[in-house]
Amino acid sequence: MTNNFESSAPITISPETDALVEQEMAGQNADIKQETKALIEAIKKRAQSEIHTAQDLTREAYLTAVRHARETIEETKLIDPDRLEQSVQLIQQEAQKNWQSIADEIQRLGDRLTEAAKAAWNVLTQPKSSDS
Repeated sequence: MTNNFESSAPITISPETDALVEQEMAGQNADIKQETKALIEAIKKRAQSEIHTAQDLTREAYLTAVRHARETIEETKLIDPDRLEQSVQLIQQEAQKNWQSIADEIQRLGDRLTEAAKAAWNVLTQPKSSDS
């Protein structure tokens, strides 16, 4: 079997993953356990990477929208400068609430991905039934 996974650094196994694999695969070969640990860590790392990417993209979109709104308002010059500043602050507060909501949703997605990985792990490590 050829290993096409490109990685310059070995995967660091978390104590949680190590304990889980050691407990669930107590009778297995050390190589199998090590590869399983690496797989779980890779899944976790990928999920975290996706979450960070989504957060960065959302943050950039938020900043662009607020900047554009401010520039548009400043160009029209139809509003008192003090009211303009107050409006920008209100927009920023509302956008911050929206950003927090999105960040919370992304965190919930990450938690769901973690739970899905655990469920997949349980299915993979479930003992074979004697019926089959």
